[in-house]
Amino acid sequence: MVTLRKRVSQHFKDNNTTNKANGLMHFKIAFYLVGLSASYIAVLTSSNLWLSLLYWSLLGLFAAFSALNICHDAIHGSISSRQSVNRFFSSFFNVLGANDYVWKYAHNMVHHSYTNVQGHDEDVDAIPFVRTSPHQKLRFFHRYQQFYAVFLYSLATISWVFVKDFVKMAKGKIGETKMPQTPVEIRRLVIYKLVYYTIFLVLPLLILPLSIPQILAGFLLMHFFEGTTIAVIFMLAHLVEDVDFPLPDEGGSLENNWAVHQLVTTANFAPNSKLVGFLTGGLNFQVEHHLFPDMCHVHYPEICKIVQQTAEEYSLPYNSNYTLGGALVSHMKFLGAMSR
Repeated sequence: MVTLRKRVSQHFKDNNTTNKANGLMHFKIAFYLVGLSASYIAVLTSSNLWLSLLYWSLLGLFAAFSALNICHDAIHGSISSRQSVNRFFSSFFNVLGANDYVWKYAHNMVHHSYTNVQGHDEDVDAIPFVRTSPHQKLRFFHRYQQFYAVFLYSLATISWVFVKDFVKMAKGKIGETKMPQTPVEIRRLVIYKLVYYTIFLVLPLLILPLSIPQILAGFLLMHFFEGTTIAVIFMLAHLVEDVDFPLPDEGGSLENNWAVHQLVTTANFAPNSKLVGFLTGGLNFQVEHHLFPDMCHVHYPEICKIVQQTAEEYSLPYNSNYTLGGALVSHMKFLGAMSR
């Protein structure tokens, strides 16, 4: 990791640039916030049911892309070297229904430290009725999980909004890692949830000239697209063929050091697709993200060759599915393997 960090640092010195946001990132922030706002306004001003459902769907997609491209980077502190800027955009995550404090512990601290480790990384255990690790108990219904898994993926964000954040805050820990339950963060959780419910449920119910079931159908459709998008991106990065699921020894230590652990548990997908990178917040370069989580994602395409070359020099794996379709097939094969 020392060699890799030196090479990546030299890359930025040679190009006289920072590893934080650049002009492309500024454009992406504006693009997704404008798209999100326009979709929301369209939802509140549409009286036609079918147009309304279309706008709800777009709202779900822009919410997912905003979370992936803006909030995810902000919570990692990778948008700006000024933490006040990162905190500002991190708070926007709460307006989208999730909680930035819980996410910071679950994702930044636990997932990035114990990637794919059963009992620690709750992302591996996040989906009921889907076996996503060889260390989980095999049950009879898992044999059909390739057919119903995607439907359960679509429930990811609606679970965040109504259940998961409250449960994690009440437990006060993520996996085996303690999460302080401070009065300030508990108040923030409750207040921001009420803000979210007001924006995305109460106002549409008060303003739209549609029936309550029709509005609720739009709300669920929004979460279908939002939840599926975010969940699938995670699946293609960690739950595919060739990735490992290490277990700690009796002393709680993992076999590999942190950097090697990231390489064996993580995979890229569609690295040559600029469109996929633009939509996913660079998370198709998941290997680079796990090795350099404090780096703005717009730089991942530049450093991926450095990472791959260094991994090859040290005879370490560099998992990558060349296309999005190939990654999806690999994920389905993984689900099939876990079903047996």
